[in-house]
Amino acid sequence: MGGIKMNSFLKCMIGWRAMLAASGFVFVAGAASAQDYPSRPVRIVTSEVGGGTDVLTRMVAQGLSVALNQQFIVENRPSGPIPGEIVSKAIPNGYTLLLFNNALWVGPLIQTTPYDPVRDFAAVTTVAKAINLVVVHPSSAVKTIPELIALAKAKPGELNYGASGIGSSNHLAAELFRSMAGINIVRVNYKGAGPALNALLAGEVQLMVPTAGAATPHIKSGRIRVLAVTSAEPSTFAPGIPTVAASGVPGYEAVTLYSVFVPAGTPRPIIDKLNSEIVRLLKRPDMAEKLISAGLEPAGSTPVQLAAVVKADAARMATLIKASGIRADQ
Repeated sequence: MGGIKMNSFLKCMIGWRAMLAASGFVFVAGAASAQDYPSRPVRIVTSEVGGGTDVLTRMVAQGLSVALNQQFIVENRPSGPIPGEIVSKAIPNGYTLLLFNNALWVGPLIQTTPYDPVRDFAAVTTVAKAINLVVVHPSSAVKTIPELIALAKAKPGELNYGASGIGSSNHLAAELFRSMAGINIVRVNYKGAGPALNALLAGEVQLMVPTAGAATPHIKSGRIRVLAVTSAEPSTFAPGIPTVAASGVPGYEAVTLYSVFVPAGTPRPIIDKLNSEIVRLLKRPDMAEKLISAGLEPAGSTPVQLAAVVKADAARMATLIKASGIRADQ
């Protein structure tokens, strides 16, 4: 019996040594791969060609190609769950990245997706953010958020807002405002942000919450009137314009975050290297100027910060979507 126990003990010791050796090997291999990374082209999966996310992705790809002396190739896919699905199933070795916006974690709240936004991805960094503006047609007597809220309460269900589709940034920003302000305004769907904004310009709807980049030219021309910005703090894109939160809806914030993710299981040294290089890129004056020209604010973060934002925003949007009864088939 003693011999049997001793043999079992030796087998356990050998097993533990093998596990430790394997762990050490993985760590060393991970460190080595980060040191040599990237040794071949890297693909960045994003949405369709021509959109704001695509433009931003090309800026990042070009900057990383120069900084790391390796090609970063943009791979465009249709918007929706497809980009996330591709990256969630990719080998976690740092050679497939995802640059996407809030739709990555909001989409699964509205429709079934083939990935879990928390389980299947590792956060790298936030790249940029875009704010929205609460705007009305200039024929309206409303000039402030309190006046808009008062009018909506006086005429429940009579004010319409334009939206570019279920789950879009302008849709959810408006729904969050409706919910937090305690008002009844009605959504009118259009086939895109452009048609929705055109409807506001034509007076077909009374208000909208478009991106600053889309709305600013029309604000400057006097074709629409801006009431507030949706960010937590005042924005350089709308100087002198108050936030929704400071205008009687405390706690309100609705911004679009454009962020980089990799498949879950990607070695941490590679994530840290990508984070460092992208954040360094965002601090360059020429890159910041390009982003601002595109209506975006540079917004580098640590992986931990981005992961926390995703969890918090997903929880907040889940509450809104459930309470509002928002579904993909609406």
